[in-house]
Amino acid sequence: MSGLLAGKRLLVTGVITDASIAFSAAKVAQENGAEVVLTGFGRLSLVERIAKRLPSPAPVIELDVTDPAHLEALPGKVREHVDGIDGVVHSIAFAPQSALGGEFLNAGWEDVSKALHVSTYSYQALAVACLPLMQRGGSIVGLTFDATKAWPVYDWMGVAKAGLESASRYLALHLGKQGIRSNLVSAGPLRTMAAKSIPGFSQFEDAWSARAPLGWDLTDQEPAARAICALLSDWFPATTGEIVHVDGGYHALGA
Repeated sequence: MSGLLAGKRLLVTGVITDASIAFSAAKVAQENGAEVVLTGFGRLSLVERIAKRLPSPAPVIELDVTDPAHLEALPGKVREHVDGIDGVVHSIAFAPQSALGGEFLNAGWEDVSKALHVSTYSYQALAVACLPLMQRGGSIVGLTFDATKAWPVYDWMGVAKAGLESASRYLALHLGKQGIRSNLVSAGPLRTMAAKSIPGFSQFEDAWSARAPLGWDLTDQEPAARAICALLSDWFPATTGEIVHVDGGYHALGA
């Protein structure tokens, strides 16, 4: 099989609908020769239905990244479909409504800790769970939203993403000797289910559409998916701890 990811075995998390970046990444990966296994949590039947819309229907494993038992069982469940993996896509984030939408000063630790557990610590937890499957080295790619700035309504999710960006650099440090790279893709705003759950998210959409030097399509996940797949491939063998912006160039602008 030919393609940028020919022969690669990938674990892709976070597919909820076919509008998710994770779904687009799985699709582009398959189109480029990869074998894909998906994980889902909660509405597993929905994920299984969405998985059938890929070019090749992909198996789905249930995974709650906050459950140690799920993480411990992950290698065995993955091996039911492939004998190891060469790459992981971390597309998992969550914050309670009380931690978003302008509630930064009011959010309590219980809700903030949940956001940090799911959106930040899970990156390390997933990576460690996958280590037994990555004997040949490989690539871990996560998704962020430019955490160098404070964004209206993003609040504690912005803090969680800042932690994610730091965690990726520490994974790069600690996994490099095993030949495992850790990088993030910082995508501009897209009309995914995750975005719709953030009150006032349209403020991002309007700004990006008006100001991004390359323009910005709020409904096109493929540019981010292509960047993910490039980082999963062998074309970035000496790149780790990096954040690749796929945002139409918005991050490069000042006022």
